[in-house]
Amino acid sequence: MVAHQLPERAAAEIAARLPEGVVLSAVDWARPWAVGPEVAVLIACTAVVGGGASMHAWDRPPGWPHRLAWVHLRTAGLDEFPDWIFDVPLVTLTRGAQAVGIAEFALGAMLAHEKHFPAVWIRNAASWQVQPLGTLEGRTLGLLGFGNIGEATACRALAFGMRVLAHRRTATPITLNGVEAVSLERLLEESEHLVVAIPLTAATAGLLGQAAFARMRPGLHIVNVARGEIIDHDALHAALEDGRVGAATLDVCVPEPLPPGHWLYTHPRVRLSPHLSWSAPTTSPRSAAIFLENLRHYMAGTPARMAGQIDRAAGY
Repeated sequence: MVAHQLPERAAAEIAARLPEGVVLSAVDWARPWAVGPEVAVLIACTAVVGGGASMHAWDRPPGWPHRLAWVHLRTAGLDEFPDWIFDVPLVTLTRGAQAVGIAEFALGAMLAHEKHFPAVWIRNAASWQVQPLGTLEGRTLGLLGFGNIGEATACRALAFGMRVLAHRRTATPITLNGVEAVSLERLLEESEHLVVAIPLTAATAGLLGQAAFARMRPGLHIVNVARGEIIDHDALHAALEDGRVGAATLDVCVPEPLPPGHWLYTHPRVRLSPHLSWSAPTTSPRSAAIFLENLRHYMAGTPARMAGQIDRAAGY
């Protein structure tokens, strides 16, 4: 028995390809964590259960985790879930499914910045004036984080002729040809576009604060497709005001949604979107495929081969 918190369409993608003997059942939406003793696997999904509110508001259900052996998170990060979720033998993440959509969004944000979209569109003859545009060719892209999203962004940036630097907080080497591994200091000092693509952990919360902004190359364009908490928004505001940051494209913020009247809505050098960079036609099918492949290994008794297993110490 596999219980799920998925939207209807996502559930249907999985149900159509389940192996014989596996039953997929929606949770009681009023009690989404109250799984019965017959359930071995739970697919958790913030999009449905969160409803725009913090998942951390949910209290640990009586008897949790019951007989659950595996919880699969339909996200690429742990931070949105309360700690008690992880009191099960096995927890996996949906890593990689969102990478293409987010990478395309990041490239689109950089192109919009250089080409002055949408300001260049005109609707009358009086506006028919040529203005100089920028380019991605030869620009330096800094990638803060080099997981699936960072690598997918790098591949696309290299095709535009960008110089690509990356900072990875682990010792894992960066082997993609054309990408230079650098320190955080060099990343901040040399990047003209900086894409934030690291998980939110205790070590990365507030990483981009006053000291980091002071090191940044003047006029830098920052793109955050990770988590809002990684950037100190007061420090960002100050850096936008003094020109240290030329523009900020933010797909994430704190809190989500922002309250009415927040300065991020109206700042002339901020482009704000409602946490949708992951959205693409391929995201949901890829998410389903990752779960189904993991289910195959789970049922075959080869859990070590399941993708996306979390590192509890690292926090992702």
